[in-house]
Amino acid sequence: MLRSISAEWLKLRRSRIGLVLAILPVISLLIGCFNFYFNQAALQNGWFSLWTQVSLFYGEFFLPILIAICCAFVCRLEHSNRNWNMVLASPLSVTSLFVAKLVIVGLLIFFAQAFFMLMYWAAGKMFNIPGEFPTEILVWSLRGWFASLSIASLQLGLSIRIRSFATPIGISLCAVFFGLGMYVLKIGMLFPFSLLTIGMGVLSQKGLTTSENMVFLFMNSLFILLFAIWSIRRLKYKDIASS
Repeated sequence: MLRSISAEWLKLRRSRIGLVLAILPVISLLIGCFNFYFNQAALQNGWFSLWTQVSLFYGEFFLPILIAICCAFVCRLEHSNRNWNMVLASPLSVTSLFVAKLVIVGLLIFFAQAFFMLMYWAAGKMFNIPGEFPTEILVWSLRGWFASLSIASLQLGLSIRIRSFATPIGISLCAVFFGLGMYVLKIGMLFPFSLLTIGMGVLSQKGLTTSENMVFLFMNSLFILLFAIWSIRRLKYKDIASS
């Protein structure tokens, strides 16, 4: 398994995925800071007010798109020059292949989250927001990362099956709006994209109760497992169209 993860990591060398991981969080933070700057009279809750502005664009739109891009990117090499044929004919198990790709995507999103939090802290200092940095926001960021894994598990399965780079990203964007609808209907725990909204406190900064946190962790774990099983079974028993 470690060799599989190492191989997937080597594929990213000299790639431009790092640029994407930086650009999308920067754009979302700039939009949020712009809104915060011109609405400071109405936003009087310090760090939490800044979070409502920057996390709305990042957690609700840019992060799901970033996850989809990472998933499509780690499958890009296999979809070219009929490489899937060689990969699936190798001694490497399908399970190891999928898990290795999921681990790599998880690491990429973790780096993006860490970079976003660093910029958020710097923006708070730039605006001279009083008080200490709230630990709740670190918890929200970690919950958002965990929710990202369930989305990544789904998107990775789509990117493995779909040769087009853009199609899985388009599906992710559509799922974002569907997830918003489920969140509004208060059934967000039943859909991965809504879980990201809940986990990061994007639309509501109300803390989750202990039971809600347990449900949140359980549903994310369930989605990761179900999507992983679905993807691995399809890899084993369905042919993949390669160019």
